[in-house]
Amino acid sequence: MTTAPVARKTTTSAPVPTQSRYQNRVADYWNAEENPVNLELGKIDDLYHHHYGIGEADRSVLDEPDPELRKKRITGELHRLEHAQAELLASHLGPLTPADRVFDAGCGRGGGSIVANLRYGCHADGVTISAKQADFANEMARKRDVGDKVRYHHRNMLDTGFESGAYAASWNNESTMYVELELLFAEHARLLRRGGRYVTVTGCYNDTYGRASREVSLINAHYICDIHPRSEYFRAMARNRLVPVHVEDLTEATIPYWELRKEADHLVTGIEDAFLTAYKNGSFQYLLIVADRI
Repeated sequence: MTTAPVARKTTTSAPVPTQSRYQNRVADYWNAEENPVNLELGKIDDLYHHHYGIGEADRSVLDEPDPELRKKRITGELHRLEHAQAELLASHLGPLTPADRVFDAGCGRGGGSIVANLRYGCHADGVTISAKQADFANEMARKRDVGDKVRYHHRNMLDTGFESGAYAASWNNESTMYVELELLFAEHARLLRRGGRYVTVTGCYNDTYGRASREVSLINAHYICDIHPRSEYFRAMARNRLVPVHVEDLTEATIPYWELRKEADHLVTGIEDAFLTAYKNGSFQYLLIVADRI
């Protein structure tokens, strides 16, 4: 069953609702961010993914003798792995039709919404707390001639102002660690129609390990975020009418991406060792969670 498109009551230039001091810090961080590991990969095909990759890496790119070609091949391989992650998430949103609407919470520079549109032909609304990211993403949508169906908004994903029940699917791709899960899932539950699908790919700390490890604390400091414990996802979903139907541990699948990125001298950020250590010692997990809105 599909619903007819709904009229938008907001615009990309609408003011962001009231934000906390912390949210303002996060917005400042992403407005200023110009990290090559995000920008250089996206330049390959104008799909800018603000998340990590999954799958076996082609490590032969490290053996390329020509320095410039080596950089190009490594960049391309990392982008391929990141795109594989985006495709995996999108594959769990359906079935969708071109008449359906989807919501991309914490959309970054917009790659995920484009992937969903390419797969299903659906309408997409992406929301980011960064005005700079929203403008950039809208330019990419116009460049691809999908600006009539894919739009990005400078808004707070906890309080979007969008119409209740208007969306067939919604997701967060590595953006849940910037907000309180209770508030986030309440907004997703409000936006989704009954039977709608919610998907998240996220890093979370492993409760069975104990409290957040040193490595998780380093990741929090690096990205100005607050990584949640695994159990809190399921508690907060249960309290907000989101029932998990599929959970997949992607930790092993993401390690090759991080091992390759660590050797990419032109793209390293200094946080690679923290991720690899946390994944390998069991204190940190990379999860895919799929839930239905009841």
